[in-house]
Amino acid sequence: MLKKFKIACIQNAISATKTQTLALVKDQIKEAATQGSKVCILGECFNSYYVKAQLQYNAEDFEKNGERQTLDLMGEISKQFGIMIIGSIPEKSGDKMYNTAICFNNGQLLATYRKTHLFDIDIPGKITYKESLTFSAGNNYTIVETEYGIFGIGICYDIRFPELAQVMREKGCHFLVYPGSFNLTTGPLHWELLLKARAVDYQCYVAGVSSARYMGTDESIYKAWGHSTFLDPMAKILTTCEHDPAIIISEVDLDYLEQVRQQIPVSQQRRNDIYELVCKK
Repeated sequence: MLKKFKIACIQNAISATKTQTLALVKDQIKEAATQGSKVCILGECFNSYYVKAQLQYNAEDFEKNGERQTLDLMGEISKQFGIMIIGSIPEKSGDKMYNTAICFNNGQLLATYRKTHLFDIDIPGKITYKESLTFSAGNNYTIVETEYGIFGIGICYDIRFPELAQVMREKGCHFLVYPGSFNLTTGPLHWELLLKARAVDYQCYVAGVSSARYMGTDESIYKAWGHSTFLDPMAKILTTCEHDPAIIISEVDLDYLEQVRQQIPVSQQRRNDIYELVCKK
């Protein structure tokens, strides 16, 4: 396992067409790889505006050739630069759609993860959103073992459920990765707080990666908070940004991660004689 390497969080702009968006994403990944990044993390539904009609139009059937524009491109870039890429896109499967994270390494699709907790909320006077009107929920968690360590993947609203992160930590994860587009209400309130909570609770490197904020005048288009952020296992922010397109790069050290876990050995001190997390799958 590689102990030290660079991870890039890529906050990409969404354009009017998927082709235009993917061209921008490709350029950003190339830039990150040129700067030495071995892992590139993209945001939630990074190939589409977060609007139902756009998500439906840009969704891809992972099983059908000719409908895998994003998957095929990510595989090509991953192979070309010898890197790992994680991010979520809208997936269509039969008559259902899923918010699905993809993980490529050296051109191979290692894993997918369908978002399990859907963003159905109502804050009067602020925001009402029902993600379940667009997507169906997944029914499992995803852990990926690589030469860079073990990665647990969640998507956006999943970060509010610490049980999912705990399962991934107990399964050996070094990294918790959350592509996520918080909004302009919950973003300033909870985004950084939740990222820090997951890092300090489970002593993992944590990445929260958003798309860049839409700054146009169309009120129907979802506006992301942005502020992609990467934290170390002590919940220290290593890199962050504002809401514009950005590439932020951090160096990780898995020896440091193990040092933190030895110094504050909470995973060994849990009182499983009193309480216990039961994993169903």
